[in-house]
Amino acid sequence: MVNRCLLLMKMQAITKPPSPKTDLKANPRAQHHLFTPNTDRALSKTPLALPLNQTQHCKQLEGLVVSQVQLCRSNLELMQTIIQAAREVIKTCRKTFSDMRWNCSSIELAPNYLLDLERGTRESAFVYALSAAAISHTIARACTTGDLPGCSCGPIPGETPGPGYRWGGCADNLNYGLIMGSKFSDAPMKMKKSGSQANKLMHLHNSEVGRQVLKASLEMKCKCHGVSGSCSIKTCWKGLQELRDIALDLKTKYLSATKVVHRPMGTRKYLVPKDIDIRPVKETELIYLQSSPDFCMKNEKVGSHGTQDRQCNKTSNGSDSCDLMCCGRGYNPYMDKVVERCHCKYHWCCYVTCKKCERTVERYVCK
Repeated sequence: MVNRCLLLMKMQAITKPPSPKTDLKANPRAQHHLFTPNTDRALSKTPLALPLNQTQHCKQLEGLVVSQVQLCRSNLELMQTIIQAAREVIKTCRKTFSDMRWNCSSIELAPNYLLDLERGTRESAFVYALSAAAISHTIARACTTGDLPGCSCGPIPGETPGPGYRWGGCADNLNYGLIMGSKFSDAPMKMKKSGSQANKLMHLHNSEVGRQVLKASLEMKCKCHGVSGSCSIKTCWKGLQELRDIALDLKTKYLSATKVVHRPMGTRKYLVPKDIDIRPVKETELIYLQSSPDFCMKNEKVGSHGTQDRQCNKTSNGSDSCDLMCCGRGYNPYMDKVVERCHCKYHWCCYVTCKKCERTVERYVCK
């Protein structure tokens, strides 16, 4: 999932015929948003029951630009996987930033975004990167599970795994995921009329950073074989880390993202670091064009939801602490009842039974 993977769980029918408000040719704003955070959210609303087995069904998918509709028609089998990726982007983004003032909540508002995702902010940089990684990740995994007829397991590595190890299993098909994912994710930014050149360059760069982090997550995974669990032989394959782990790596890049400007260099314009423009932009860093507010107070003009009524952690020293989350405004305590498993007992063989216990805990929300 990137004029956007970033791409929830509200299912709405989208089978209405095109209207002037949603027609891609008539509405440049609609063109600007696909596969972007807007595409992600639009696709995530696709009903599970919506059939995607005929080319005309591609027109029923909300938010796609012309080139993405064409990709849909020629790769129908991919679309359910792409829709799944859109849902994962929203869920993962919300989880990753649940401990920060900006908590990715505006991704739920598509297509009526606030400026935190409309402008070229570091928040939009993260969402584009995550979307690009997610769509390639989901496609690569779908090849492994046999959900896509156009691909299969990834290739067996050329290097020898080492004594006691052997290649086997079914590797995630990262190469296929990257090829198909980038075609879909980057399509909106490669349109002539899809926003400013600076924004397109920024989004293309951050999408590629997301795919780089995905590539770096490919690791060797193994399963033991042997008499009585001796693990004398290990069958191994190349597998991708979970999307939540990739999102955490991207969050680190988000926190250290570089502000850039669109500056002439020779006969062309390039994105260069604003404060240290003696060097080019690094291929591994997230970049942004517009500074973000502190997100303390609600202000739709700058895309801030504010942190009033957000839950905070009284004992934390991190970004979720009541001091930081509440921006010095203070917080209110409240009592919450928690039901959890307790008095668990193992029975031979082989299951566990537990009772349910209720306890009261004190929580805190920002004033």
